[in-house]
Amino acid sequence: MSLWEYANPVKFIRTTDKVLPWIWALAGVSLVVGLIWGFFFTPNDFRQGSTVKIIYIHVPSALMAINAWLMMLVASLIWIVRRHHVSALAARAAAPVGAVMTVIALATGAFWGQPMWGTWWAWDPRLTSFLILFLFYLGYMALWSAIENDDTAADLTSILCLVGSVFAILSRYAVNFWNQGLHQGATLSLDKEENISDVFWFPLLVCIAGFVLLFIALVFLRTQTEIRARRTRALLAREGQA
Repeated sequence: MSLWEYANPVKFIRTTDKVLPWIWALAGVSLVVGLIWGFFFTPNDFRQGSTVKIIYIHVPSALMAINAWLMMLVASLIWIVRRHHVSALAARAAAPVGAVMTVIALATGAFWGQPMWGTWWAWDPRLTSFLILFLFYLGYMALWSAIENDDTAADLTSILCLVGSVFAILSRYAVNFWNQGLHQGATLSLDKEENISDVFWFPLLVCIAGFVLLFIALVFLRTQTEIRARRTRALLAREGQA
């Protein structure tokens, strides 16, 4: 069985219809368990107090904001190389989800940063690149909506996605590129000395799993909607020509 078989819209819808209920269920369980565990069964931080518990929403949403764009990049490259419509529609479907994740990350970051930094916003390298990433999300969605021909829209948005990927990478590694800035280093790290304490780490991993599964479920559902909308437009166009 080849992965490219799922580029067939009918096969994609049939397969995702089967797995979506399981993904929704796993996402719901992971989010409920992770958030309850994190907010009610972990101690306050000795420096940040209860404010640190924003980590269970802020870190997963920030990770998904970045990785949603990277998923769109992969889907856009598949469209450019192989011209599979499902990949282009999946990229389009992921954009609003990624934009919402970016808003959540920016908002929770402001609530987390205010008591720590004494300000709701600072032109920190990571914060600034994250804001620019959000603007790219808006531009990407606007470009899809502005162009009537789906193939032309897919071509132009794929190019925009390539450019915006620079800021997705900067959002992830800005702290490493620039030592100055208020933002802390990576919360999750392969270096155990830099990683957060296990008491926070384990519930955070459960929350991240929940956000990943929620993203997958939403993208599958929205991609199905995009496929059906494309079919409807094609049928209406044929009827108009008849």
